[in-house]
Amino acid sequence: MKRFVYINDESYQNDYCDNRISNTKYTLLNFLPKNLWEQFRRFMNQYFLLIACLQLWSLITPVNPASTWGPLIFIFAVSATKEAWDDYNRYISDKQANEKEVWIVKNGTRKHIQAQDIRVGNIVWIRENEEVPCDLVLIGTSDSQGICHVETAALDGEIDLKTRVIPSTCVGLDCEQLHKIKGVIECPNPDKDIRRLDANIRLFPPFIDNDICPLTISNTLLQSCYLRNTEWACGVAVYTGNETKLGMSRGVPEPKLTAMDAMIDKLTGAIFLFQIAVVLVLGSAGNVWKDTEARKQWYVKYDDDEPWYQICVIPLRFELLCSIMIPISIKVSLDFVKSLYAKFIDWDEEMYDHETDTPAHAANTAISEDLGQVEYILTDKTGTLTENKMIFRRCCIGGTFYGNESGDALRDVELLNAVANSSPHVIKFLTVMTLCNTVIPIKSSSGAILYKAQSQDEDALVNAASNLHMVLVNKNGNNAEIHFNGRVVQYEILDILEFTSDRKRMSVVVLDCESGKIFLLSKGADEAIIPCAYSGQRIKTFVDAVDKYAQLGLRTLCLGWRELETEEYLEWSRSFKEANSALVDREWKVAEVCQKLEHSLEILGVSAIEDRLQVGVPETIEILRQSGINFWMLTGDKQSTAIQIALLCNLISSEPKGQLLYINGRTEDEVVRSLERVLLTMRITTSEPKELAFVVDGCALEIILSRYNEAFTELAVLSKTAICCRVTPSQKAQLVKLLKSCDYRTLAIGDGGNDVRMIQQADIGVGISGREGLQAARAADYSIGKFRFLKRLILVHGRYSYNRTAFLSQYSFYKSFFSFLSGIAGTSLFNSVSLMAYNVFYTSIPVLTTVLDKDLSEKTVMQNPEILLYCQAGRLLNPSTFAGWFGRSLYHALVVFLITIHAYANEKSEMEELSMVALSGSICLQAFVVTLEMNSLTFVQFLAIWGNFMAFYIINFFISSIPSAGMYTIMFRLCRQLTYWVTLLLISGVGMGPVLALKYFRYTYKPSAINILQKAERSFGPMYTLVNLESQLRSDMENTNISFSTTPVKNKASVYEPLLSDSPISSRRTLAASSFDIFQPAQSRNTSSYPRNIKAN
Repeated sequence: MKRFVYINDESYQNDYCDNRISNTKYTLLNFLPKNLWEQFRRFMNQYFLLIACLQLWSLITPVNPASTWGPLIFIFAVSATKEAWDDYNRYISDKQANEKEVWIVKNGTRKHIQAQDIRVGNIVWIRENEEVPCDLVLIGTSDSQGICHVETAALDGEIDLKTRVIPSTCVGLDCEQLHKIKGVIECPNPDKDIRRLDANIRLFPPFIDNDICPLTISNTLLQSCYLRNTEWACGVAVYTGNETKLGMSRGVPEPKLTAMDAMIDKLTGAIFLFQIAVVLVLGSAGNVWKDTEARKQWYVKYDDDEPWYQICVIPLRFELLCSIMIPISIKVSLDFVKSLYAKFIDWDEEMYDHETDTPAHAANTAISEDLGQVEYILTDKTGTLTENKMIFRRCCIGGTFYGNESGDALRDVELLNAVANSSPHVIKFLTVMTLCNTVIPIKSSSGAILYKAQSQDEDALVNAASNLHMVLVNKNGNNAEIHFNGRVVQYEILDILEFTSDRKRMSVVVLDCESGKIFLLSKGADEAIIPCAYSGQRIKTFVDAVDKYAQLGLRTLCLGWRELETEEYLEWSRSFKEANSALVDREWKVAEVCQKLEHSLEILGVSAIEDRLQVGVPETIEILRQSGINFWMLTGDKQSTAIQIALLCNLISSEPKGQLLYINGRTEDEVVRSLERVLLTMRITTSEPKELAFVVDGCALEIILSRYNEAFTELAVLSKTAICCRVTPSQKAQLVKLLKSCDYRTLAIGDGGNDVRMIQQADIGVGISGREGLQAARAADYSIGKFRFLKRLILVHGRYSYNRTAFLSQYSFYKSFFSFLSGIAGTSLFNSVSLMAYNVFYTSIPVLTTVLDKDLSEKTVMQNPEILLYCQAGRLLNPSTFAGWFGRSLYHALVVFLITIHAYANEKSEMEELSMVALSGSICLQAFVVTLEMNSLTFVQFLAIWGNFMAFYIINFFISSIPSAGMYTIMFRLCRQLTYWVTLLLISGVGMGPVLALKYFRYTYKPSAINILQKAERSFGPMYTLVNLESQLRSDMENTNISFSTTPVKNKASVYEPLLSDSPISSRRTLAASSFDIFQPAQSRNTSSYPRNIKAN
């Protein structure tokens, strides 16, 4: 589908939407129903609504409906208020953008209107430093060459200025003609691709004789860009409002479900099933008791002729009583603490990058605990592991190597002499370096020339050529001016054959204005340039140069050139223009035409550019690998360069400690044989402590992912490290998806626009605010300034978040199980106010202080990264640990109930009095439990726990002084009774005694690695790592004959720390044999003491 935009013609302007921007989710009319619909989409909210509605039936409700409706309305009101506030802020932002004043051309004159009133077809006038209000096709600028510069940081995060140029059909039009211009633009329907526009423009006479001119993205000014270094520019509005490319790109990303959230949902479902079982059993028992024993009691009266639904009354009462077992406050509590986790990341000064003035930022506040369960990290190379500061180091020109001795070709005397003597090969090489790019030279106020480049490689090449006296002085439109050894050389750029990830090369066609000759200048990857060499050229030297430089970890580019005959160029130019005018499959057609010209090149040489590793990268990768995290490096660089960088940053180990396996091949048979060999090697050597890794290139990967996905999945599970070279952005995303399909938690980290798909596909996306702009950082869940901060993000913030959330979620269920205090009549022990206050106030505030709890200091965690295995294996939240909390809650419920009943068996007490004793005992137990479970009890935590306990008495003393409250004088009478205080002591002692004994036994005789480290911290002695800590403590434990291990092993676990193999996320699906017969079934093998992948064991 396509649209036709008639320029400056009001009769067609109402066919499309106006320029009003709207990013709001709600309106005043639909806010309440839409928000409620979104909240009630969750099963838990539907469940609570059902319970609240049942409580409105007075016949079955054992408590006041306010005990459920109050918290439910409060929680929904909090969520709705947050949504309304966020939406109001979006409305204010939209209003400011919509009411901004802009210039348009109407009836031949310029006039002011609001941005929201712009219509498709209007001519919009933009002044310097103004924001572009909608998507425009550029038709005029203040520059005589028809170019302008725009800043696209708000659109794609790239900070370098980009050049935009008017289409050739508009060249030479003055301001008066631009006011009266008429024509039509044929363009596709709105889409979100900010890097592509396949359109055509045709001006009506008298401006031009109906000649069709192709339009590309370089002829556009997109919404939210800023005009820079240009006095004015004007363009035709083609997409407006929410139909602009930026508007189409907006949208709410799909929410990510953490492993812990998934586990909580499963446990909630299990509790619901348990509730149903309890309701059926006790409801049936209640009905039997009613029909047998109850009718015999003189104080119980039942009608003989009861309606049919009476049989459901007692079961429904039990359902209402048991409903509190699923805590209504858990969602709000988790949302609150997760927001604080995100703020801790934002506030962390140790993750602040002073070099770029960039703090860490958590854009997604809901997945912090997933950071502690990361199992695979997939990382980009350039700009992520490296600095992305390109420095021209060496080159090979015409078979001669420069810079080998000094390590800096720019200081190589031999090269400097060749430049001074105007060596033909060197001149050609420098010319390609200078012209084959999209660099913009800008003169500063001091007269110095600065270069603005979209690629750091191009910037390095142009600056290197400038240092060798080949200076790009000016580039106006299609004209380029070069100064070389005091001589001025003029070139006209006829065509640009743009770089794409498929072609892996870029070319320009230039006209030497002095000689009148036409040349094709090309640069690109070695596999894209060297095969295009003319027949008979000796290319072995260049191939050897590429390999040599790659082994040094340098980035290589091959440069070539060819003189074109005029007739050949003119014929090709017509095909190129025709391909550029296509609205369907334009990119494919252009690539096909380009290939017809890019052949028979004279290979001039190879450039080698250094991209140094960032500070702290090797140490960060080493520590994260010790923590059990597997690394995959996905890069567009050639294989040898990637391998060298991987060695330098500790991603792989050299022989004999490590072994690298290669998956290569150009044909399917070659790839299959290579994959078979690597997979069999992996299977055979699994039991060896040797570190195995595999490397695969993009060509082989394409074949594997399309046909042998199952075999590659098995390889991914067996391998701890992988290097994938020459991969495209889509292949990066495919690899992330493949690992996720194996049920692994993945983290993808990158810094450029080509990493966005990978980042969004991963469970956790981390963007680095780098030199390639902010595109990756904006698409990510977390953004950091440097790769080394990833270590702290995972080990400190991720681990603490997991530990705290695991305790908070299980404790929320634990405190709710106290509702299981009732006889078979379905009567509640607690009154409605007490139930509501118990859940919302008495027990929720203390546990929220877990956001400050630290089981180990940050220093200890960083020194012992192996303890992250506890989080990865889900050892703090799984069915086993939940069963432990469930058992504790039932025990404590029985303790409170039985001791209270027996203590007051002979007392003449009211029901409310007995209820208050039980409630006091419950809250006292809660305070002891939270205090005991805190690892680092700070003053704030102590005040929150025990201050809240004291607040319980203050509040109830106040309520007891109100005659109409239903609890008049109860608290005063209880506190004067010795029985009350003895009961509380008994409840605390009997309830906490076994818990303390079990905790002491575990800590003393069955310590985990974390317990050992805690003991070392609290002894104020020297801090040990897990390796030497075992030997240090073994001597202290010899007398007790207790064996222990500081690493989590398979057959050793405590009651509350289940086996790694029993963890719900540690078990993985068994991979079947490969789908094609050349792969043999995996051989039986011994379990490694150093498992290559903990999840596979």
